[in-house]
Amino acid sequence: MDGLQPFRDAMAADWLLLTPGEAAEVLRIGRTTVYALMKSGALRPVHIGRSCRISQAELDRYVRQLEASPSRPQPSPDAT
Repeated sequence: MDGLQPFRDAMAADWLLLTPGEAAEVLRIGRTTVYALMKSGALRPVHIGRSCRISQAELDRYVRQLEASPSRPQPSPDAT
């Protein structure tokens, strides 16, 4: 990382639309994973001409969806 990273992070918090790479940094996942999420429909990008961007609101929606869904199956109470 370079010395400008904290500045870039502060700027990214105010940006309305992010590139897939920037969205990956915000989510702390790989850029390839962001493209896979877009392809599967889990993340809905905005297209402006040939550019692909992801809104902050879409990232918030995706994270809320992850928080709402159980991450792993819970054992039934009568399981032995």
